[in-house]
Amino acid sequence: MNGAPTIDGLLRAGTAALAGRSDSPGLDARLLLGKVLGWDRAALAARAERPVSAADAAAFRALLGERRAGVPVAYLTGVREFWSLPFAVSPAVLVPRPETEILVATVLERVPADAPCAVLDLGTGSGVIAVAIANERPRSQVTATDVSAEALAIARTNAASLRVDRIRWRRGSWFDAVPGERFDWIASNPPYVAAADPALAALAAEPREALTPGSRGLEAIERIVEDAPRHLHAAGGLAVEHGADQAEAVAALFAARGFEDVRCVRDHAGLPRVTLGTISDIQRGTRP
Repeated sequence: MNGAPTIDGLLRAGTAALAGRSDSPGLDARLLLGKVLGWDRAALAARAERPVSAADAAAFRALLGERRAGVPVAYLTGVREFWSLPFAVSPAVLVPRPETEILVATVLERVPADAPCAVLDLGTGSGVIAVAIANERPRSQVTATDVSAEALAIARTNAASLRVDRIRWRRGSWFDAVPGERFDWIASNPPYVAAADPALAALAAEPREALTPGSRGLEAIERIVEDAPRHLHAAGGLAVEHGADQAEAVAALFAARGFEDVRCVRDHAGLPRVTLGTISDIQRGTRP
């Protein structure tokens, strides 16, 4: 092992290689080397001067090359933390974002901890919203839907590995997956990036259908808001994640469909991120 690179040396080289290609090059390098060696960040720090075999160093450099090419770290490691829980991810689902924790927190504030409540996670992806809510509210009945069979398989795996077994899984496009059913709260993080948005270029590794619904970016939200009242109990509510520049348009959709007490919750950066509202009994049925 004489002359072999050390953990510290590989981390410094990896951080330099990812500079300008990642918002967190040092963290990315530690996560990738930890994946190769099977160690967490604390173990890497404690063993900074330990030499690394040529095979492991080569594997690390290969991961760095994929990260430099734009592949998300979560896809390279196969896991992403969300709501302090480890979730498996793959290119079949979006990488969970911290902003979506705002959606989970918003719904949890309104779902009682000591009484049954029916909650729908519409477009569940890797299952982070459904699993987080079911884990925090064990008396609630959570239903999760997705049009993608691959996404549902990953979500089921996550629920099983985290021992959250109170979720019903349904395949279908939006409310087609739950015909005739009603819920107390509906949560959704739908695709909302406009098809021509330059930001999509940096997200090329993630499933496009989970990122953009069409030219305006509002198409999925429009459908959800339009159909939600027919799937809500009286005084039920809808909470939707959206782009920071879409808050006004989304609030207008809620108001036009008869939602009351419409409000927007800001994310940790102070940007409008989640719009929610409740529905009265008179508005639940089909629009006149």
